[in-house]
Amino acid sequence: MAHKPHNTAFVAAPIDRRSLLQAAAGAGLGLTLPGLSLPGLYRAQEARATDDVLPERGKIRSCIFIFYYGGPSHLDTLDPKPDAPAEVRGEFQSIPTTVPGLHVSEHLPHLAQVMHKAAIVRSMSHDYRLHDSASIITHTGRPIGGPDRELFAPTPQFFPSHGGIVGYMQRERQLAVPSAAIPFVFHNVVNTPCQGAGFLGGAYDPLWVFADPAANRFRAESLVMPETMTLARLEDRRRLLERLAIDPEAQTAGPLEKYYDKAFQLLATDAVRRAIDLTEEDPRTRARYGISASAQVPATPRGPQDAFAAPMRGQSLLVARRMVEAGVPFINVHDFLQQGLNWDAAHTKNFANHKDHLLPPADRALAALITDLDERGLLDSTLVVATGEFGRTPRINGNAGRDHWPDCYSLLIAGGGVSGGAVYGASDKLGAFPAVDPVTPADLAATIFWRFGIDPHSEIHDTLGRPYRVAEGEPLRRLFGEA
Repeated sequence: MAHKPHNTAFVAAPIDRRSLLQAAAGAGLGLTLPGLSLPGLYRAQEARATDDVLPERGKIRSCIFIFYYGGPSHLDTLDPKPDAPAEVRGEFQSIPTTVPGLHVSEHLPHLAQVMHKAAIVRSMSHDYRLHDSASIITHTGRPIGGPDRELFAPTPQFFPSHGGIVGYMQRERQLAVPSAAIPFVFHNVVNTPCQGAGFLGGAYDPLWVFADPAANRFRAESLVMPETMTLARLEDRRRLLERLAIDPEAQTAGPLEKYYDKAFQLLATDAVRRAIDLTEEDPRTRARYGISASAQVPATPRGPQDAFAAPMRGQSLLVARRMVEAGVPFINVHDFLQQGLNWDAAHTKNFANHKDHLLPPADRALAALITDLDERGLLDSTLVVATGEFGRTPRINGNAGRDHWPDCYSLLIAGGGVSGGAVYGASDKLGAFPAVDPVTPADLAATIFWRFGIDPHSEIHDTLGRPYRVAEGEPLRRLFGEA
């Protein structure tokens, strides 16, 4: 509605679109303004998985980036060393997979059965030894501060995450949800500044989908309309705003108008909203990913990740698969349980924690995701990356544990055209350092962008106009059958 200027003649002032939208917000549209929302700016146009957004032949449409925060032990998962001394080899045996000559930990029996659809990189390496610094380089391909930098106060994010760059480089598609993140914002002491779009701006931050263990469901506040608001009423209000926006001088919409336009579209679409509603999923499929009615919330959770019950871990990957079907290009899944049961528990009782708590649900869920994508014809167009921020020390410490070790570790890649059963690089006989073809997080970033059809050498610019390459590394082309 228009407002009157403060003068005695009561002359009608021109109605500009920005003032109109601000007034409409005050009148009860209930839309979320930038800076006042949950982490991420919840944008708004339906992400549609239709033929008009299919990627160039041979390129991917989506990426699911699974992050095992805390650092799984590569020696006890994807790079076992059965011939190493006992203090390196550890307690676990290795088992064969569906790929002749390729062995993994005995506690990855489900993954062992799908390794012909996946590949392992066994020569990942960087210099960042603490969780914050290592997580940042893992999610952005670029470091922050020194190798041993841990963050104890909130720090603004500078370099954009993989999902932020993908959204920005595909901005001509005008997707409402270029990226999403499940099921919480991860942090060590403070929220680690690598989970948004950094200098690319909030428009390319992820849509946050949070786990609600008490209700055994997932939620995204920006997808929820007030109970009294129907789609018909929402459309009536939008048409009213368009009729009243009579500023003829406005050639383009400003930032505020763009956010409102997107908010209207997001509230009016069902695609992503339905993707996170697992009540619509076949119960047999949910069971494949791992689900239990016994999920319990800790009595005194410190934050969302402390309330993340183990049975919901697999369900996060199921939500990610459903988001792929809804047309979301990039989905981050953060795998991190409450203190005492997270991947950093490897410091003490490494083998008991991996065997009893960490590996069984992770193994089952990741294998289910790979199989599910394949059965639905989505694996070739979807890249799955599963990694921690580093590995674990080759030698077992005095607490039957392994400590942080970024000098060499492993990750798994499935789909997206990867050569099934391939192993890229190798560690030395102790799993301490790369012996062949070292790979950095910058190379991983370049590989992800290249699979999307994005040139890693192309430039993006920060808010001061300074240029940066999309990725500082080089794609792992051989892993995808290219020279």
